[in-house]
Amino acid sequence: MTTAASAAGPWTAVALTLFPEMFPGPLGHSLAGRALENGLWRLEAHDIRAFATDRHRHVDDTPFGGGPGMVMRPDVIDRAIEATHVAGRRLLYLSPRGRPLDQAMVRDLVAGPGVTLLCGRYEGVDERVIEARAMEEVSVGDYVLSGGEPAAIVLLDACVRLVAGVMGNAETAGQESFETGLLEHPHYTRPADWQGRAVPEVLVSGHHERVRQWRQAEAERITRQRRPDLWQRYAAATRAAG
Repeated sequence: MTTAASAAGPWTAVALTLFPEMFPGPLGHSLAGRALENGLWRLEAHDIRAFATDRHRHVDDTPFGGGPGMVMRPDVIDRAIEATHVAGRRLLYLSPRGRPLDQAMVRDLVAGPGVTLLCGRYEGVDERVIEARAMEEVSVGDYVLSGGEPAAIVLLDACVRLVAGVMGNAETAGQESFETGLLEHPHYTRPADWQGRAVPEVLVSGHHERVRQWRQAEAERITRQRRPDLWQRYAAATRAAG
């Protein structure tokens, strides 16, 4: 879906891509899809090839210095940004060398009017346009994807759930992994006994304070075991606050 860029209105995401048909993709379903239909957020997908000026609409060229692959041209990328980006929105380039995406960054992005996402392909984007446009480079993990589009969808999914009105229960978001600096505690539902595995007794006790304490302790245990990096930060913040 492609519309004219506007600073007014709901939280807006602009994707600059060679494959606009990849959007909304998964974002057109479930919570994000309903919110998109209801106008709680907007999505624009722009084809970068539309901003090429030659007859064959070239968007890439061979790298200076030699080497394999192709590099996306700075002039084409710059024209795409000039035509679609609105001042005030964050301009992000999805890149494996970027700052790791985390929940704090997601909250910060949602606090603004929206984002413009450059989805790279080939060997990457000419460094000069990254510098000239002061793009923020963001990574969704320490692995390589075929292009920036899957990474953009991950980032947008994380953001859209926090847009006002998207989630039915705001309390749920506050209890999820990373919101408090910890991984989430385990969850259980019916049947109370499944294949000889019983639900922890405290969860059926009806004692809300004991349940809260158990969930906190489990979140701490799991974080300590599985993500010592997160645990160290959490423990340091707890000591500082105390």
